[in-house]
Amino acid sequence: MTQKTPHLEKHKQQQLVTEARRNQELREQSYRGQALKLYPWLCGRCAREFTHKNLAELTVHHKNHNHDDNPSDGSNWELLCLYCHDNEHARYEETRHTSKQTLGKASASAATHNPFASLKNLMNPNAD
Repeated sequence: MTQKTPHLEKHKQQQLVTEARRNQELREQSYRGQALKLYPWLCGRCAREFTHKNLAELTVHHKNHNHDDNPSDGSNWELLCLYCHDNEHARYEETRHTSKQTLGKASASAATHNPFASLKNLMNPNAD
């Protein structure tokens, strides 16, 4: 069994620390890193709290759904948990889908049935 020299171990540890710091700087430069610095680690919808342990489950949602719109003040971002983020995108897609359908159709006719038209007579049969 070969024994590693303390110098090589120390060099490897130093490389790991340097790489971790470089990765942290890159994350902080991304819009996710910026948003995590700007906003408290809470879901903007369900108010679930996050720690370092479960931070991977907190996502950055673009309010206008344009992922290229990343102002440094964070005005287009909100932090959402995975579940609320999925729900938001599902609602957005549903809205887009239904709006496309209604654009292709003629305007729907207005409802003419009044289910409560004779309710007053039914409530007071002796009022006549």
